[in-house]
Amino acid sequence: MTESDINASVGRYLLRCGFDGFRPKAALIDMDGTLLDTMKWHTLAWQRMVSELGIQCSRDEFYLYEGMTGAETINLMFRRAFGRDATRQEKTELYARKTGYFSELPRAGIVKGADRMVSTLMEHGIIRVLVTGSGQLSNLARLDEDFPGGFPHDMRITSHNVTRCKPHPEPFLKAMELAGVEPFEAIALENAPLGVRSASDAGAFTVAVATGPVPERDMWEAGADVVLPSMDDAADMLSLLLTTF
Repeated sequence: MTESDINASVGRYLLRCGFDGFRPKAALIDMDGTLLDTMKWHTLAWQRMVSELGIQCSRDEFYLYEGMTGAETINLMFRRAFGRDATRQEKTELYARKTGYFSELPRAGIVKGADRMVSTLMEHGIIRVLVTGSGQLSNLARLDEDFPGGFPHDMRITSHNVTRCKPHPEPFLKAMELAGVEPFEAIALENAPLGVRSASDAGAFTVAVATGPVPERDMWEAGADVVLPSMDDAADMLSLLLTTF
């Protein structure tokens, strides 16, 4: 993106939200598919578990549910197949099964360019808050190793901190509260439509990065202010954005 492109995107954002100015102080960042290249294994684990219940599903459809908590994803499957919500016991047992299947798969790397993106934010003194629908401890524990100093433990919103998951704006609103910023002071980075909708409705300047098979048009339709093809592009764009503003 050029400086002119960035100015145009920020202008559309300010018009969309009715803000007078944009002063970025915090970045609110998704984990799976944005920082960690884990979605290929999450989708495989979900498909395996759900198929065992006799529910027909494709692997790719689980990319569209990214951002939901595990319990909400299980509920979605149950409503579709059985016309009812899953019980608390079913949610607990089935999510544990899915987590077990995930743990059997190879360790995923980080998304290419994600380390540059986080370093860029740190160099500009931008507060970083993790905003994930996951509660999977194995992935959360990796952040200290993969992004040293990038995500302090007291700057993380996970499935354990919200009552309403993405696409509801609550996760990003809580992240803004944690960072002590207003919406016009926040940049959100997401890779899935539900997360984009959550961030956009919370009033953040929302950057979508198409790291998976979800079409870019779905990101625009969900409310993205910028859509980029890779995290390397996001790192470049953030450097120019933060210098400009």
